Amino acid sequence: MDTTVGNMEMGDPVVQKKNLTYGIDDNPPWYLSFFMAIQHYLTMIGAIVSIPFILTPALCMEDENPARGTIICTMIFVTGLVTIIQATWGCRLPLVQGGTISFLVPTLAILSLEKWRCPDSSVIAAMEFDEKEEMWKERMRELSGAIMLSSLFQVIIGGTGLVGKFAVKIITPLTIVPTVGLVGLTLFDHAAETASTNWGIAVGTSLLLTLFSQIMVEIKVPVVTYRKSKGFQIIWFELFKLFPVFLSIMIMWLICLLLTWTNVFQEGDQARTDVRLKVLTDAPWFRVPYPFQFGWPTFTVSAVLGMLAGVLACTVESLSYYPLVARMCDAAAPPVHVMNRGILLEGIGCILAGMWGSGNGTNTFGENVGAIGVTKIGSRRVILWASVIMMIQGVFGKLGAIFILIPDPVVGGMFLIMFGMITAFGISALQYVDLKSSRNLYIIGVSLFFPLVLCPWMQNHPGSINTGIEVIDSTLSVLLGTSILVGGALGCLLDHIVPGTDEERGVIAWALELELKTDRSSVEASTYDFPYGMDLLKKIKWSYYIPFSPTYGMKRP
Repeated sequence: MDTTVGNMEMGDPVVQKKNLTYGIDDNPPWYLSFFMAIQHYLTMIGAIVSIPFILTPALCMEDENPARGTIICTMIFVTGLVTIIQATWGCRLPLVQGGTISFLVPTLAILSLEKWRCPDSSVIAAMEFDEKEEMWKERMRELSGAIMLSSLFQVIIGGTGLVGKFAVKIITPLTIVPTVGLVGLTLFDHAAETASTNWGIAVGTSLLLTLFSQIMVEIKVPVVTYRKSKGFQIIWFELFKLFPVFLSIMIMWLICLLLTWTNVFQEGDQARTDVRLKVLTDAPWFRVPYPFQFGWPTFTVSAVLGMLAGVLACTVESLSYYPLVARMCDAAAPPVHVMNRGILLEGIGCILAGMWGSGNGTNTFGENVGAIGVTKIGSRRVILWASVIMMIQGVFGKLGAIFILIPDPVVGGMFLIMFGMITAFGISALQYVDLKSSRNLYIIGVSLFFPLVLCPWMQNHPGSINTGIEVIDSTLSVLLGTSILVGGALGCLLDHIVPGTDEERGVIAWALELELKTDRSSVEASTYDFPYGMDLLKKIKWSYYIPFSPTYGMKRP
């Protein structure tokens, strides 16, 4: 809907703030909330669906296994659940919390260990059904345990207030660049593998996404509407600005469908739409995801420490998003208790994701942050509506299985853009540092290039470390095979030991960006207060000293 026309017809006047249609605490009409919630759902579904295309093969799961649809439904269900918790009791910003590519990097490093490497396809084909099921479930349980235990890091630093005290000092721009940037760079081979199944379809998907999101973004489409009081009207709908990803997928999916029907794509071509049709037919109509549905998680030192890299990357990303979203919604900068509580709830959300067996953690969705900037609607209510839609969709198995039918090259085309944008987000942190400094250039070069050389080699040579102690061997193999951990650690270490001024390092500009405050008089406290129980909480004096409490820093009556 054209937001200008929409506002004139809503009935209740809306206070405009910096061209913002609805702020965090505003409550749009239910019908607008519903459609904007659908927008957020469609924005995140592309990223959610892309994860199993990389995860399930690494789990040794066959393409036609209906459990792929179960994993997608679980991810969507957990996304809705964790988002409700975060938006209501966490940072209370209009953020979507869902599966993240950041966890795939350590996941692939863990599954590259000799113990978890998949057998040859001929060996898998000869297995009984129960053996195949146990094979991928065993790996899923290992990932679940690693996600749950490593996420305690976020719970601890958020619950103790270490985020607010040390985030700016330790997590500098030169730490963010390799940590986040390498998430996209490391996965380039998976993008190439998926896209190469049909380069024409993959490139076509990328071109459409570029056309809709960058070139045609300001073009509006006429839509006929009807209102009883005014009759038929024509409004100008920002179709390409609101739904570039959805349009790109649907158009290329339709093209693949037509080329499948006409047999232009031969049998076995991964661009055909019926390659995994059995997944849809075998998927249940209704299935409620539940904790430990794939068995009790297992815990190993190597997996937990390796997965910690994903947790660290997600923490860095979220600390960047919180103040950004607050500014986009014309709200006060998040005070320190909000940053602490947000990371605390992110850790709890990852633990829940591990319990449900999604095979992935949860993190703030950058795509949905972008949707707020495009639509100018930052209402918390919209996000809560989207969360409910996700949870409902997550229990209908066939709806989740439909997304498995998206042809591989279409997904590969999305990867080509998506992974590049993740890399660009990490590199964008360079805006804070002095790029004329040879010191900074040295740190950037080493922290980005060294992991790209070392980590793939470590994954391809799992037995290269042999100390005689299996736990140490596997732990070092995972740690040195996880690019975001090696790169982030190098960037952080070098930035703190190589001499340089705070201005040169970008620390001053980064501190202003976060703008952490503890004085409640300097923020709009009600925006970040709990929806219930604040009067009681204010009467509890010791709550004023809890780093994640809304009363933290408040002057006692």
